[in-house]
Amino acid sequence: MPPQSTPVIRPVREDELEAWFQATTTAFYIWHTADPGAVAEARRPLFDLERVIGAFEGDAIVGTFRTFSSELTLPGGGLVPVNAVSAVTVRPTHRRRGILRAMNVDDTGRAVARGDTASVLIAAEWPIYGRFGYGPATWTARWTTRTRAVRFLTSRAGRVELVDLPTARQLLPEIYQRYRRDQPGELARDDVRWDFDLGLRELPGRPRWFGSVAIHRADDGRPDGYARYHGQEHWEEGIPDNILVLDELHATAFDAELALWAYLAEIDLTATIQADTRRPREPWIWHLADARAARQSRLGEMLWVRPLDVPRLLGSRSYDRSAELVIEVIDEVDGRPGPAAGRVRLEASPDGAACRPIDASPDLTLSAAQLGAAVLGGTRLVDAARARPPTEHRPGSLATLDALLRTADEPWCTTWF
Repeated sequence: MPPQSTPVIRPVREDELEAWFQATTTAFYIWHTADPGAVAEARRPLFDLERVIGAFEGDAIVGTFRTFSSELTLPGGGLVPVNAVSAVTVRPTHRRRGILRAMNVDDTGRAVARGDTASVLIAAEWPIYGRFGYGPATWTARWTTRTRAVRFLTSRAGRVELVDLPTARQLLPEIYQRYRRDQPGELARDDVRWDFDLGLRELPGRPRWFGSVAIHRADDGRPDGYARYHGQEHWEEGIPDNILVLDELHATAFDAELALWAYLAEIDLTATIQADTRRPREPWIWHLADARAARQSRLGEMLWVRPLDVPRLLGSRSYDRSAELVIEVIDEVDGRPGPAAGRVRLEASPDGAACRPIDASPDLTLSAAQLGAAVLGGTRLVDAARARPPTEHRPGSLATLDALLRTADEPWCTTWF
């Protein structure tokens, strides 16, 4: 076997983008359904090439890493810039050579230089990213609803109307923007994304979306919610047991969300609504005469968070109770203290919060991954810390921070990337 060389980590050039996509499909071979040249041609105008990273061994790309800028909503509505990580691969021939670690080190430095508060990603495999400071911060579930058993106990407000796709393209981005600014855990979306979500444009290798869009309007006529859905046909023995697949449903007010669910449940020829990437706890089921009509399954984590700027991350969110403590975060990048490493004093109350670096003795020492998991309130700190408990320098400090980070409403992220 020839000696292994250290790969060069750098942004790709425009003429290397096709080779970069070819490299991604050697690891994510399940996505190899389109010509890399066609994919590169379609994606080139959508990518910031400074954030499309390759690990080069000579002229060959043996690892890929892409990021883009987004904005994360924190509990209480605070908004912070984040580094969204995607398309992370290493060629199967180059595993266990430290290439993934080298790309993470490179990306962490770039994110810190840009002033990002945290990095976020959706993990293909659970074991990978905890060692790089990420923790699972939001959770989702599949909900399956048997429509013929659904009866709502409460009346609906406003009205629901079907709209064509050009109208949906005008309305949905603004509705989503208002919704996500109040939804902890949610991310900002690029405007061009709506062209693909609504099937107005097609990407090579991805199935084009075909379906329907329903809009909810409040009593004053303002659109405040939407449902995007398509169908799966099932006619066993002539009985219409069709499945309505709910791609997404969001609203700026719960009355609108409830009305949209009622509309979906009453569509003719439908036996089942299948909805993925939903909340683990859905408030609308408590408005059903028989809540067993809706069943939860496939619970799993969604958004992973890696703290970069701890004072800004903790100081920008709200808290439901008051506490003050000194937190020491252990963070290591390439054998040296990482950006989240250090001690901060967090002073939190329902009236506001302040968090700043400090040299005082810590009350609690924990890892960056543990803090990332718990910072949005969707994962309890005591759960994230069960296998490797933090060090309590003051008795009870773990319980104090656990209670402080918890939120009445769980965070929720529905933005795949």
